[in-house]
Amino acid sequence: MYKLIISLVLMIIVINTLPAFCGIVQGGVAKEGLEDRSRVIDSATNLPINRAKISMPQKNYQTYTDAQGRFQLGTKVDGQTVMSVEKAGYKPFSMTIDEKMANTAIVLGIEKSTPKDITIETSMFHLGDNNFSDGSANAREFRVKTIGPYYSKNFKVAALTPNSTSSLIIGSIIGVDTLMAKSMGQNKVTNAYSSPPEVYFNGSKIAEIKVNGDGQKIKVPNNLIKQNQLNEVIIKTGKNMMQTAYVDYDDIEFMNLSIENN
Repeated sequence: MYKLIISLVLMIIVINTLPAFCGIVQGGVAKEGLEDRSRVIDSATNLPINRAKISMPQKNYQTYTDAQGRFQLGTKVDGQTVMSVEKAGYKPFSMTIDEKMANTAIVLGIEKSTPKDITIETSMFHLGDNNFSDGSANAREFRVKTIGPYYSKNFKVAALTPNSTSSLIIGSIIGVDTLMAKSMGQNKVTNAYSSPPEVYFNGSKIAEIKVNGDGQKIKVPNNLIKQNQLNEVIIKTGKNMMQTAYVDYDDIEFMNLSIENN
């Protein structure tokens, strides 16, 4: 089980009273609010969002918000798991929640997408070989069938605005067993660690992922982007650095992959 990375998502402050103080999560920033039921709102207007899909892939569960943007989780959460919010016209959003947060009112402020934003994937994917220990980060939450040691997707990028910046966003990633993740207490593996997952854009490595967390943003150099053409993103999982008899891939899961252009 891993702790939320404070540099990526500020910790939500919870007080178990009714009405309860809850975290209003907007683009990775937590604010305090007064609510008695979880809701999804537009982060710019604060208006409720109807029929937003709330899903927890590792629990095989989904529900939808009502006309007031309210929702209730109808499944048991007994550890950390990924919760995703999807709505047409909005950027994909996901965060890791635990039992305490699941039983507390949370207001999620999601952002409208722009014509330059690209949603690559909203599903959850499992990379690796299904060979992992119980001490691996979030191992008890793994439910998705593995697709192998790497993920690849082609997508078209329109013409960019001059001097714009592009970022690849990984909504949530779990299972990373690097030495850094281990030192931060994100797993309970005692005698091993893995190399970091690697991210490639059109054949060039643009990042290594060394910790688990939500809202990981990776800058994509403009010179790597093929405008008005197909582009490719590849995510490769790491390998167990203590296993030499055979290749032992680190099992990880991620969801909500997108490109933001500013």
